[in-house]
Amino acid sequence: MKKEETVSESREPEEASSLEPPSNQPDSRQEVHLTIQAASSTVFTVSVRSVEFLTKHFPGTSVSDWNNWQWQVRNSFTSLDQLNSFLGLSVQESNSKAYGKNLPVRITPYYASLLDPNDAGQPLRRTVVPVALELNISPGEVEDPLSETHDSPVPLIVHRYPDRVLFLVTNFCSAFCRYCTRTHMVSKQDKVHSSQVEWDKAIDYIREHTEVRDVLLSGGDPLTLSDSRIEYLLAKLHDIPHIEIIRIGTKVPVVMPQRITRDLVKMLKKYHPLFMSIHFTHPDEITPEVMDACNRLADAGIPLGSQTVLLKGINDDASVFKKLTHELLKIRVKPYYLYQCDPIPGSAHFRTPLESGLEIIRNLRGFTSGYAIPHFVIDAPGGGGKIPLLPDYVVGREGDDLILRNYEGKTYRFPDYI
Repeated sequence: MKKEETVSESREPEEASSLEPPSNQPDSRQEVHLTIQAASSTVFTVSVRSVEFLTKHFPGTSVSDWNNWQWQVRNSFTSLDQLNSFLGLSVQESNSKAYGKNLPVRITPYYASLLDPNDAGQPLRRTVVPVALELNISPGEVEDPLSETHDSPVPLIVHRYPDRVLFLVTNFCSAFCRYCTRTHMVSKQDKVHSSQVEWDKAIDYIREHTEVRDVLLSGGDPLTLSDSRIEYLLAKLHDIPHIEIIRIGTKVPVVMPQRITRDLVKMLKKYHPLFMSIHFTHPDEITPEVMDACNRLADAGIPLGSQTVLLKGINDDASVFKKLTHELLKIRVKPYYLYQCDPIPGSAHFRTPLESGLEIIRNLRGFTSGYAIPHFVIDAPGGGGKIPLLPDYVVGREGDDLILRNYEGKTYRFPDYI
């Protein structure tokens, strides 16, 4: 990945001031380091790209404000007019009927800084900017394709697999992915965050079901909650004797890395074994800011995995996906799942043929390290759960021999008898 210039922040907010970007002349674009102590005592990395976007679109705002995750949430782009202020919108993107029809729009200023203002086909831009194609409903598309509501014995809990539950702790995300499988619930209710009383009822269910050993906190995005609310959940679950591990599903480190403060990480590491599944989409998301956020989490002993949705024209090219997996491993994130895109309403323009995912796995297996190869799965419509898919490496049998095909297409015999 091309190295980006960075600004390191470590100064008290009250001393911070707006920062002019470096000169645009090529020989001046060198690394810039400032010592600016953040309120959270976290030293953040700020790329020159972020500084330029901040100066242009939020004049007078300090780098310390930019690095405040609450500021990022408050100043997110949430309307067609706001997107028009920094993007040259295409005809498809300018269709006002697409805004809020299936899913509202929300893009943090940080993630907005990654979008190409002149290219509507840019992969990252296509994942977060609404288009008129979302209004087209295709056969098989339904609001809740995974039937999570059917497997919800009590509010906020999805209990599909024998030993684990999904705990939907909030309806809010800091950025709305246009292909999200939970468009039926994300930011649709009047109240985006559940109350402590509602949480406690869900926790009571988990406590009463001793077969549950694994809890996945999801939503919405759990890391949009305050530190104290996250800790309330973790402490309650950690105290249940039969809960062996807790996982957090999130895209926050990718769309709002400023949230991964030293205080947050210090709190999280008290509740091991704690795992984190992070939603990455494309190698362009792995910026200096995201590198720092993931390294901070990994340094705290939190195993990190990536969950990626296969998207047409975005990451369905084998070379692009391989680059993503390699960049993830460099920041200690294990490629975990590659999902076939779920058939939510208005998602046909994102979905790929099944063969696209199999071809990606074919181009990874044997051509790169096993750590870089995720499980390719379909989350079966109707609540069938994750079904893993692999290219066909077993050719057949001849007598007691199994005939196998390797990554180069060569066949080999293996004695398969007792």
